[in-house]
Amino acid sequence: MKTTLAVDLGGTKLAAALIRGNEIIEKHQVETQSSDNSDVLRGALRDLLIPLSDRADNVAVASTGIIDNGVLTALNPDNLGGLNRFPIQTVISDLTGLPTQVINDAQAAAWAEFQAYNAHYSNLAFITVSTGVGAGLVLDGKLKTGARGVAGHAGHMLADPWGSRCGCGRTGCVEVIASGTAMGRAGVPFFGVETTGRDVYTHYLAGSEDAAVIVTRSASTIAQLIADLTILLDLDAVVLGGSVGLAEGYLQLVKDALSLLPTVYQPELLPALSGADAGLIGVSLWAGTETK
Repeated sequence: MKTTLAVDLGGTKLAAALIRGNEIIEKHQVETQSSDNSDVLRGALRDLLIPLSDRADNVAVASTGIIDNGVLTALNPDNLGGLNRFPIQTVISDLTGLPTQVINDAQAAAWAEFQAYNAHYSNLAFITVSTGVGAGLVLDGKLKTGARGVAGHAGHMLADPWGSRCGCGRTGCVEVIASGTAMGRAGVPFFGVETTGRDVYTHYLAGSEDAAVIVTRSASTIAQLIADLTILLDLDAVVLGGSVGLAEGYLQLVKDALSLLPTVYQPELLPALSGADAGLIGVSLWAGTETK
């Protein structure tokens, strides 16, 4: 059986794992170093991948940002150091000497969740709420990446036309309201300048009314995003993941907000089953189908 070196490049972590079938044999993870200097990312990839590459047959990469023919562009530069047109497929192929495929990390996670739920839902969206907000789409049982790799970047759909400016350059994106980064920013006036999204959520769980307003607004914004995607794509189910999406009580907050809408806007709302390894598992499974 083929062994895949799966890579997950996100806004906060860079992970690599050897995967055979659905089994993770070995996994390593480091913090993503945010920098405009592409050599920083090249160095991190080299250090992480070279020790594993001699035991792999191919490389499959799930990366944040837009992946257009193997080239990475960070749609929101705030999440990945402003990398512009980084040739991630070529860089990794040259480093490892192995055939390499690349898709967006939320797209990969969508495929992982589609498989985790035994392909029961032909039309499914995966939404991750974490450093940013992203999504992946499986429609008619097929993963949709788009001709330019843009499909599923639902975190940059409009949530508030009078809202704050997003790092992507647009005003009022879902991500600028609902993400962990946005929650941390909203918490600064109440909890101090070093406040993170995790801090806000901790305060929320401890009963802070100020934190509750921030977290509830995030969940309500995600509920509206789910409604928009459902009415546009006729979804059967939406799977919620990410560090915020899977945080204690968050899914129920989204369900509560969604329940206030007409039933036509309410798909089945499910928790992600693949956890933090969704990108790794999903991209490995996807690469297997793409090479058959």
